Amino acid sequence: MSALFGPAGNSESFAKMGYKHSLQVPEYIVKMGLDAFEYQCGRGVNIGEEKATQLGKLAAEKGVVLSLHAPYYISMSSVEEEKRLNSIRYILDSARAVHFMGGNRIVVHTGSCSKISREQALSLATDTMKMAIDALDNEGLFNVRICPETMGKINQLGTLEEVIALCKLDERLLPCIDFGHLNARTLGGSNSKEAYESILNIIENELGEARLKEFHSHFSKIEYSQGGEKKHLTFEDRVFGPDFEPLMELIYKKNLNPTFICESAGTQAEDAKAMKDYYLGLK
Repeated sequence: MSALFGPAGNSESFAKMGYKHSLQVPEYIVKMGLDAFEYQCGRGVNIGEEKATQLGKLAAEKGVVLSLHAPYYISMSSVEEEKRLNSIRYILDSARAVHFMGGNRIVVHTGSCSKISREQALSLATDTMKMAIDALDNEGLFNVRICPETMGKINQLGTLEEVIALCKLDERLLPCIDFGHLNARTLGGSNSKEAYESILNIIENELGEARLKEFHSHFSKIEYSQGGEKKHLTFEDRVFGPDFEPLMELIYKKNLNPTFICESAGTQAEDAKAMKDYYLGLK
């Protein structure tokens, strides 16, 4: 086993290299020297069973591992019950789609704390997550793993501790550790080998070695202000972090096999390759 690397959606180079549609993604990923891809459903799950199955077959043939980003408007912590119930439906739609693709991970934003306390928000999100797990079970989607994501804005639900609390609901839940988001919400405080090691130790201590071994991850450099995340950057940036090299050294040293999805702005495949090359260079 080894860590996997790939982009979130398509880099600008996808079109520049003459590719036009999503069924060409697996070929592109292999050409870029990568092995993972996160299909973006941020604005809704608009891929049908037939196309999803086709994409999954092509990805499997090329050895590309697929995951899926669920819609951004999911709000598991909303004070409005209707929004929470709709969120369960969107999670179920995402789980069906990734299942047809032959993947088994969906990344989910958990919601906001802007109008209520963090404790209330986590309580509501916990309740919604339990119902989402039940909904997946009722459909027989036992293999699909919901990955609640650490978030970049301070008023969002999604500290490392909050994500871990949600993951404790079921062994199948995997944390999606977005290192750029954690660095943004700590205003630059999560950008060192010591900070990374602390994050990994917390995952192991709270969720166990098995989930530390295979956690899901997003990585990009992110500009931030006092409220946290402002915008995604590329690895060309030298002002904001975080830096990937110390993290790759730890992943190699600890013999972990996470999936790293790069969310750089327009160069996500190229930057994912930079991470992979550095990681392989350690071997």
